[in-house]
Order: sequence, then C-alpha cells, then structure tokens
Amino acid sequence: MSNTTLIRLKSISEFHKLRGLPAPKHPLISVINYEDMTEQAKVGKQSLLFDFYMISVKRDMDHKYRYGQKDYDFDEGVMFCMAPHQVLSIIREEHGKNPSGWMLMIHPDFLWNTPLSISIKRYDFFDYSVNEALFLSEDEELKMEQIIKNIKQEYQSNIDQFSQDIIISQLETMFNYSQRFYQRQFITRKKASHQFLEKLDIFLNKYFEGEYIIQNGLPTVQLLSEKLNMSTQYMRGLLKSLTGQTTQQIIHEKVIEKAKERLSTTELTISEIAYELGFEHSQSFNKLFKAKTNISPMEFRKSFN
Repeated sequence: MSNTTLIRLKSISEFHKLRGLPAPKHPLISVINYEDMTEQAKVGKQSLLFDFYMISVKRDMDHKYRYGQKDYDFDEGVMFCMAPHQVLSIIREEHGKNPSGWMLMIHPDFLWNTPLSISIKRYDFFDYSVNEALFLSEDEELKMEQIIKNIKQEYQSNIDQFSQDIIISQLETMFNYSQRFYQRQFITRKKASHQFLEKLDIFLNKYFEGEYIIQNGLPTVQLLSEKLNMSTQYMRGLLKSLTGQTTQQIIHEKVIEKAKERLSTTELTISEIAYELGFEHSQSFNKLFKAKTNISPMEFRKSFN
C-alpha cells in the first residue's frame, strides 16, 4: 500500500472488512476489541477517513498516530474521540506490536431523530487532536468498559423498540463521563497547563509588540490554535478550566492591557493606538475598550493623568 493512500470508510461494515473482522451484528453501531483484528494497520503510513463517530481506548501500542503535522505515540492507556469526516493517519514500524483495548463506532444514522443527534455536537472532545487524548485512571477506564459492555450486550441481543433508547442513554452517560474526566485532566496536569499559559502569554506579548499586529490585525483564536499546536476546542476548554475565560476573552484582555500601557505611557492619539493594536477603525477599538472597562480610552487617559 502506498504511504499516501487515503482510505475512506463510509460504513462500519467497511471498517470490519478492512481489519479482517466478521460482519457487524448491527450495521450502525459496533464495539470491537483490538485483539480480535486479524488485519492490523500496515507497516508504514495508512490514512483513514471515517464517515462515522469513533471512540477508542488503546493500550500497549508502539506505533504512532498523526493529526495534521503532529505525531503522537501512545505508550499508555488513553482515550480519544473522532467525529465523522476526520482523517486519522497511523504510522507503524516494522515488527510493531499490536495494541490492546477497544473501539466503539457509531454511524450518524443511528442517532437520527434522537436528542443526541443534536447534543453530540456540543461535546468538544470529538474535535480535539490526538495529542490531546484523555489519559484515563484505572477507575475511569473501568467505568468506560462497563458502559461499553452494556452497549455491546444491548445491540447483540434481540433488538426491540427500547433498544435504541437504552443505547442512546448509555452513550450520553459515556460522553458526560468523558467531559468530567477531561475537566479532571485539565486540573491534574497542572505543570503542562501552566506551561501552556506561559507560552500563550509570551506569544501574545510578542505579537502585540511586533510588526505582526500591524500587518495581520488582531490575533484570532485559529491563529493561537495553530501557533500553540492545540485544537481550538481543547484550548477553549483548558482556558475555561484554568482562567474561567474563553480564548477570545483572553485576546481581548491582552488588547486592553496593551491599550492601557500606551494610553498611560505615550502621547499617541487614540487612532494611532488603535492602529498599533490591529484595529482598522478606531471606533471598534473605542467600543471594545469601553465594553471591557466601562470608560472610554480618552476618559482612562484623563483619569490616569
């Protein structure tokens, strides 16, 4: 297989066939164990595009996964989630060992006409990058495994009018636990979190002091995401946990900080300060400053003096 091959998997049945598994018991939802796969990822790089949701817990794996340009090596049990139409690249070395763990696949059609078909879009972790995977404790992993067993048992038994509702309920429980566990991770990985805050502050200070701000305007959430190698959704969740603020609020806070510095230490006009801070129109700068401080830039300058 060419290293540049992209395999699109439109159905769960296609994934079963790709990995040498029997046809799924249910066409729209399936739980599989990695040990049962007779066809593992090929040596080299294999890129997969899923048309369905995928939740996975992997352990004991020595090959890499890639989202975008970042590789991530899972050397312990982790959980990560993918929404439909995302690409996952697997980079496997020769003589690599097979992982253990499980994978849950859910086709969007299974959720059709249920509240979860809408609410699932509110779970940000489906858009986190692989390098932002969830590190589960032993107890947390056991909770997830019990839910997976319940789901598998339900769709493998005789399907009746209650089956879908029961499985949907189990999925909602799993997603709510995932949110709780991610919040725990934001807190417990304090060193990495505080390093991120330092990197963010350093980047914003350099951005506002250099030519970037004049050439490109105010920094965007997407720009911070790219420069700090973190998905926008994970960054928002992390900042909300650490500071209580959204990414956009952090940007605005830095704008006000830099504006106050210039208003209090320079004789630049309000329009010149607005231009230096990346605003095309001084009215937009005045509006933001007053919204954040309850006074206008000119009133701040006068009160300071």
